[in-house]
Formats: sequence, C-alpha cells, structure tokens
Amino acid sequence: MSTSDEPGHDRTEPELGVVVGERRRLINLGYRMLGSLAEAEDAVQEAYARWYALTPRQREAVESPGAWLTTVSGRICLDMLGSARARRERYVGAWIPEPLPDRTEWAGPGADDGLSGAADPADRIALDESVNMAFLVVLESMTPAERVAFILHDVFKYPFAEVAEIVGRSPAACRQLASSARRRIRSEGRPAAQPSGQAALVRDFKEAWEAKDIKALVGLLAPDATMTADGGGLVGAALRPVEGSALIAQYIVHIADKAPGLTLLERTVNGMPGLVARKDGVTVTVAAFELVDGRISRIWAVRNPEKLRAWTDAGPLTRRATAVHAPMRGRD
Repeated sequence: MSTSDEPGHDRTEPELGVVVGERRRLINLGYRMLGSLAEAEDAVQEAYARWYALTPRQREAVESPGAWLTTVSGRICLDMLGSARARRERYVGAWIPEPLPDRTEWAGPGADDGLSGAADPADRIALDESVNMAFLVVLESMTPAERVAFILHDVFKYPFAEVAEIVGRSPAACRQLASSARRRIRSEGRPAAQPSGQAALVRDFKEAWEAKDIKALVGLLAPDATMTADGGGLVGAALRPVEGSALIAQYIVHIADKAPGLTLLERTVNGMPGLVARKDGVTVTVAAFELVDGRISRIWAVRNPEKLRAWTDAGPLTRRATAVHAPMRGRD
C-alpha cells in the first residue's frame, strides 16, 4: 500500500498495481480499434495521463478505475479513428494495419520498466482471430463508431449499456452499429479462423519465391489473388494492389532480382503463418496471407519501416508484447 511518505501517491488512491494492471487489456482494446500498436499505446498513455491529472479526491470517488480507464481510452480511440481517416487519405499508397509478431519472436529494447511483472501463463496465449490481418483489414472499412461498438461488444463482450457510454450514443444505436459491422464482415466473406494447411502453403510459397519459380508461384495463388503493399512513401512499394496470380508471381520474382541476398523466414504474423524478409539482418518486409480453397487469395506486404519496429532487432520481451498478447476479458 502507498503511504503519504511516498511522493506522488495519496493514501486514498487505489493501489498502483490495480491501475497499472489494466494496461494489458487497454492495449488489447486499442490495437484492435486502431490497427496500430504505436497509436494504441499513445491512446492508453493519454488515458493514464488523464487519470493522474485527477485530484486524489476525484480518483477516490471513481468506483471502478478499470471501467473509467476503459471509457476514456475508448473515447480517445474513437477520436483518433476520426482523425486517422483524414491522415490515411493523404497516406502514400495503401495503408495496412501494423503487423504483430508472435510473443516468442518479439523484438524490443532490453530494459524493462518493472511494470510488466513476472511471466504469466496468460502471456503465452496465442493471438486470436480478432487480430489476424484479414479481420483487421475488414475493420478498416467500418466507420469509427461501428468499429468501436463492434470490438467492445462482439470481441470484448461489453454490454451495450457500457458501449453506449463510451461511444456517446444510446444502447439501441450501438446495437445497430454492431449489427452493421457484422454485415460488413459477412459481406467480405473472410474466414473466421486459421485455415488448415496455411503453414505448409506459406512454406511452399517461400521456396518458390527463393527459386524464382514463376510457374510454382502461380500454382500456389488463386487466379484472382491480390497483393497489397504498404511502404508509406518511405520505401519502394507498389502504390496500387497487384491483381492476378501471374502478375503477382512476376512482381515477386522481380523483387527477388532487385534485392539479392534477401533472406526469407517463416514467422507468425498476427497469429497466422506468414513470412519475414530480411536484408543484411534488417527486417524490410512482413507478409501476411489469406487462403481460400487451398490457395493464397490475399497477400499484405508491410514495408513501411515505422510499422516494423517490433521486428527489427532481436531482444528481450517487453511489456508491449505481453500487452497485445494478453487474453481478452469477457464481461457479463
């Protein structure tokens, strides 16, 4: 327990561990709402700043600090989604959500700030379907209110009464928002879970890419496959999606010709088998895949270095890794 002798903490304030312990859940929410780990961390940091800007008496009056932080974080994310639409209209090329590595492959700074605590079995739970790339891309097609309402209710199981408080609309309106979001997902026809055989197919794709075997690549791709690249204007990348198996195969081989010494690694990307391309030990591309009927139907290739920071240098796990990989807590 804190005491009045401890600087910056009043004895009436809830235990620091209780408040800080909400961080993992808030980062989980933020990443799914925003599609960006950096932006999710900014949103959560702002929520904590607002919490500590309250007077000790105001904090003492809050019945549930976790609910308060969730409400504030959700509203911040909703505002950020609104402004993000304008920014992404000016974005160079396609915008793809930030890819996440498996926790065991997470890279980051060597120092721990002491807040993450000891390793916990929950930290080793695999990413679920709500963060696979196909799902996140569909979320990008939703309005900010649809996305927030859907994630809070359908993914994190918050009742509509609580969703309404965050979104600033009635429970009935939030129910309609979530329903509209579900229709968007159904209309996209995205698979809800990892299809069997994806790891083997990605491995075959990697080997065909390394061999520059256009025929083999075409055979692994659906005829109407699409590849979307995200360079953010910082590195070379196709500004428009490449469509059709033959064009994608030719493009992939062209990349291999232009980048001799490129190393391809099989890695988990947002909970699904994917590929990481490295040049001189630096991650330059992270590719996520979607399968339909045993062939690759979509490829998302993230090349923007600002979105590859988690993949850049080998290092100990950080709190950022445990935050996104922590399990979602259901609500009654």
